[in-house]
Amino acid sequence: MVLWNRMTAEQLRAKAEADAIVILPVASTEQHGPHLATGVDDILCSEICRRAAERLVGKGVPVVVAPTLWAGLAEHHVAFGGSFTLSLATYYAILRDLCGSIIRAGFKRIIIVNGHGGNITALNAFSAELTRDVGAPIAIASYWILAEEAFGAILEDQRSILHACEGETSMMMSLRPELVDQSRLGEAVGPQAQRAGSVLNQPLHRWRSFKELTATGVFGDARRATPEKGERLVEAAADALASRLARGEPWD
Repeated sequence: MVLWNRMTAEQLRAKAEADAIVILPVASTEQHGPHLATGVDDILCSEICRRAAERLVGKGVPVVVAPTLWAGLAEHHVAFGGSFTLSLATYYAILRDLCGSIIRAGFKRIIIVNGHGGNITALNAFSAELTRDVGAPIAIASYWILAEEAFGAILEDQRSILHACEGETSMMMSLRPELVDQSRLGEAVGPQAQRAGSVLNQPLHRWRSFKELTATGVFGDARRATPEKGERLVEAAADALASRLARGEPWD
């Protein structure tokens, strides 16, 4: 058993005494083109973290997966509708209080695993303040960056995850096919990019709504998606995360 909200307080105290790693998945609820449900980032990040934790248990590494934070920084998606977003101050306050609760429950090692491109810059910046404010080292990772080399070998048209793209659509086809509207796949096409971060973080940066960048809300080509690719991507991401944590990163 690895999910925090499926355990009793007594079981969690025992995990803390065993110096278990706590994985805190963070995601977003936002538009994902004409063909995908708004919960994509939540669903994918949650499952990748769960599978990574199961791998760690198999290696004898104690671990707990906290409930996923389903809202993040998604102002760039709001113009399409269907999206939640937090202010930067609110996002930091939530993460500080969640991490503080984990530390007060007796745990000492937390890794925030991110499932949304719009969170990356803030999370990296927050890591120092979170470490200071909760009195414990807070590690940060984005699952598709950890697995970028493996993802590049699986995907046909892109190197890594973009948005509502070949990659995300494939993973949803594998995990939650009922949330993929196959009849709209023909419309689920947008500009290509090297990686998700390059869409939001240009060398000469000005904030832009996705509405200015893609008429469909998609970056990439979802028509390339298959369930088989999706399962390979999820497994590759879980492997990449678990292997880093099993080696003692990032606390060694």
